[in-house]
Amino acid sequence: MKKTLIMTTALLGTAFAANAAEVTVMSWGGAYTKSQVEAYHKPFTEEMGIAVNSVDADNPATPIKAQVEAGNVTVDVADVEYSDAVRLCDEGLLVELDHSMLPAAPDGTPAAEDFIEGALTDCAVANIVWSTVMAYNTENNENAPDSIDDFFNLADFPGKRGLRKNAKANLEMALMADGVPADEVYAMLETDEGVDKAFAKLDTIKDEVVWWEAGAQPPQLLADGEVVMSTAYNGRIFNAAVGEGQPFEIVWDGQILDFDLFVIPQGAPNMEEAKKFIAFATDTQRLADQASWISYGPARQSSGELVGLYSDGKTEMAPHMPTAAENLENALVNNFEFWADRDTELNERFNAWLAQ
Repeated sequence: MKKTLIMTTALLGTAFAANAAEVTVMSWGGAYTKSQVEAYHKPFTEEMGIAVNSVDADNPATPIKAQVEAGNVTVDVADVEYSDAVRLCDEGLLVELDHSMLPAAPDGTPAAEDFIEGALTDCAVANIVWSTVMAYNTENNENAPDSIDDFFNLADFPGKRGLRKNAKANLEMALMADGVPADEVYAMLETDEGVDKAFAKLDTIKDEVVWWEAGAQPPQLLADGEVVMSTAYNGRIFNAAVGEGQPFEIVWDGQILDFDLFVIPQGAPNMEEAKKFIAFATDTQRLADQASWISYGPARQSSGELVGLYSDGKTEMAPHMPTAAENLENALVNNFEFWADRDTELNERFNAWLAQ
């Protein structure tokens, strides 16, 4: 687990004495953590005089659960996926949050009305809307794939595929590629027949899959030519393509929209600082600021009009957002309750399927 201490020169010295206030924030690493460091961590330290320890994990929900159950919590705030936020809250592993602690929008609209629908839960406050997409390297594909069906089409698009080593998103995409309409996917997955259908579709490419676990891996797999296309987090592909000049393209067809949210684990050592951090990081301006570093949509309505250019000073961010109208034509919103209820069961089956 990588660890960095975010310090600003303005606060060097007595502000960071041994007894100085601090908060430890766990996130996902790579371009995503960088966007949070620039938009949240540095200004929080500058304005509040509280140091931010930034730590990364492949999926922060896993170490959070382990720490709380072991009674040895070292993290104050964690960035987790929606279904994990719901599940961990239901298990009593997270602190319930009073949404009145969140700042209002600039026009005075209360936070509870300003956050987009579903962005606030008993134990979590959303910061971004992101999506799982398929992407490809234009230099490694003679034909340009343009639909989720093409991901499973080895005849016309031969070569290795990258998939996250997890049931979530894979099962949904498999069904959409098999002709199930997006608005019927979760009803289908509620049945044994639907789950069987999804795994049968995954069977058709299983021998050509390279499995990934960390968000930084798909861009690297595409750049190295180890896969011709991969599922990935849209912001990681944007960063590689626009920020680093990689010849990558996103196929928005079949994208799966999701939230990431901030939570506080039970037993967090710096509880008050954690609450201050969440309130600060999810105000209107900070969420808009993050969108200038990575193509994830802000979770507050009032942030939308403040989203402008990428940090390169020339790239308009709006068309690269998963929520852009043209990117939503065949999109699926992750059913958070479904995965909160079925995650363990379906991943057990997924792991058994992998081992076959």
